[in-house]
Amino acid sequence: MASSTAITRIDLGSDGFKKIASGKVREIFEIDSETLLFVATDRISAYDVILENGIPQKGALLTQLSAHWFKLIASWLPDLRTHFLSTTLPPDLPTSLPFQQLQDRSMLVDRLRILPLESIVRGYITGSAWAEYSKSGTVHGIPMPKGLRESEKLARPIWTPSTKAEVGGKDENISPEAARALIGEAVARWVEEASLAIYERAHAYAAERGIIIADTKFEFGGDVKTGEVVLVDEVLTPDSSRFWPAEQYEVGRSQVSYDKQYLRDWLTSSGLKGKEGVSMPEEVVAETGKKYREAYEKLTDSKWSDTAGA
Repeated sequence: MASSTAITRIDLGSDGFKKIASGKVREIFEIDSETLLFVATDRISAYDVILENGIPQKGALLTQLSAHWFKLIASWLPDLRTHFLSTTLPPDLPTSLPFQQLQDRSMLVDRLRILPLESIVRGYITGSAWAEYSKSGTVHGIPMPKGLRESEKLARPIWTPSTKAEVGGKDENISPEAARALIGEAVARWVEEASLAIYERAHAYAAERGIIIADTKFEFGGDVKTGEVVLVDEVLTPDSSRFWPAEQYEVGRSQVSYDKQYLRDWLTSSGLKGKEGVSMPEEVVAETGKKYREAYEKLTDSKWSDTAGA
């Protein structure tokens, strides 16, 4: 990676930029009334808790991978609008800005009203879906076929939304019916159909490169001027998805993965799941960063070392 130091805080207030929001990973600043600057830090969260230390260059990798997917999605689904504008910083920004920190990890996006929903698509039964199914035979309240095994591919991908909690809060899995009540029948139907369409194309694309996308989370916003529903946030990254190496896939067990699962497993085995104030040991930092880089390189057909700082 280009840098061995994780950047977990970025403050552009002294440069005259108004901070709009601070998420688990991203800091969001106002460029103008219609444009926002997303800056992805190297923070990492698991079980809805942000770890004390970060993964060096993770924010840049997430940004560049999201940009890659946004471009692919635009070619697959040209009628689907996304908030992505550019990864190039405007030339008229103040020279006092920390450009070296912002390089590669910044994204200019349309300013939109975010829907209070996380749009999750599952193609395989794992994680919280497997836990619920094991207890009740359902996933997000949806009755599922009997006899499914852990990590098994579903007959068809399913839409399993959750609430979108504030930073520090916990997302809650909800049924599709509850999602429709939350954001409206028509909008929910559109979000479901768009999410499934993106997932199916991305799953096929990744499979050609040796990666199984087991599940993923999308977010959407609304353009109050046009009435459009727009794909926002990051897309199809190791932070928002479960990526499994296809050659090691085996039904009936948990899977090796290219995402945060290594971190989740360490937290669980260490008795630290869901606890605040936890710092990762260097081994966990290094292994998690390695898995993120491997996913990036497989999905983009390019070396991360050739991208970072380019």
